[in-house]
Amino acid sequence: MIIDFEKTEEKVVENFKGGNGTLIMRAADDGKVKIMRNTLTAGSSIGMHTHEGNCEVMYIIKGEITFVCDGTEETVHAGEVHYCPCGHTHSAENRTAEDAEFFAIVPETKL
Repeated sequence: MIIDFEKTEEKVVENFKGGNGTLIMRAADDGKVKIMRNTLTAGSSIGMHTHEGNCEVMYIIKGEITFVCDGTEETVHAGEVHYCPCGHTHSAENRTAEDAEFFAIVPETKL
């Protein structure tokens, strides 16, 4: 299956999950797995949230994003992956002056 993010609807989300600023999202969702190509604009953040019943894998395409996962801060750069396991909590912040782009995959988890 090919997913062409250029052909998916672009959604502009303000203050995502209680964060600040703008997240630009293009997503494919089959009800089992959500696959997204996102842009976290300069200075924006995704608020702290817990993954109950799923996990999240985030591959940084461009720029860098600082995550706090279960209280531990880590900065992830282009070409690196951030992983938030099921039942864990994380947030994300673009502390730079450039937009950051990333793929995010949120599969359904059977508990």
